[in-house]
Amino acid sequence: MASIKANARKVVCIGRNYADHIKELNSARPKKPFFFLKPPSSILPPNSGPVLRPTGVNLHYEVELALIMGKTLWDLDEKDEKTAMDAIEGYAMSIDMTARNTQDEAKKKGLPWSIAKGFDTFLPMSNYISKDKIPNPHNVEVWLSVNDEVRQRDSTNLMMFRIPRQLADISQCMTLEKGDVVLTGTPKGVGSVVVGDVMKAGLRVDGKNIEEGRIEVKVKEKGGLYEYTET
Repeated sequence: MASIKANARKVVCIGRNYADHIKELNSARPKKPFFFLKPPSSILPPNSGPVLRPTGVNLHYEVELALIMGKTLWDLDEKDEKTAMDAIEGYAMSIDMTARNTQDEAKKKGLPWSIAKGFDTFLPMSNYISKDKIPNPHNVEVWLSVNDEVRQRDSTNLMMFRIPRQLADISQCMTLEKGDVVLTGTPKGVGSVVVGDVMKAGLRVDGKNIEEGRIEVKVKEKGGLYEYTET
């Protein structure tokens, strides 16, 4: 798992890829995939500590299926689905942590989201999942619970833009390289966590839990000098 963090030159995140999630955040529905970046330093491998909540941050979870790229993709045609899928080396589960109040302010003021998404520990990830464990990534049930209460549970077949389209659109803007991580979007049910909460996440294929995809992580106070204030 350490190699996923070490080998990821970038983490590309698909936004607004599930219709019900768009509704719950009162966001506009995109006409094509849109994406943003998280720094690889935000990756939190399994058993490597808690998610750290910065002072003053309204901390939200977003469970997502992650793609681990195994080949370079550049300027890919969205119709070339075989090349897109062959470029995926494997998978992982992930939780895209978000400083929601920071993000909301950025949206209102037309500012970038980097601070809202990029804090250290803001991307808990599971162990690596080999491709044979997920024969069809568009038919996976992803879930997340907080203190053993399920908050998110949906199928990846609800994605508005399927994985080949996501990879094509990204590759037409920036080259995807071996080791890069792509987060494929979050379903409905996002919400806040506070210090002391325990998040668990995972995925099921054909009703069976994939053990490599399990995440369990606690939320603690970050401390340090950062404190959220209006920009």
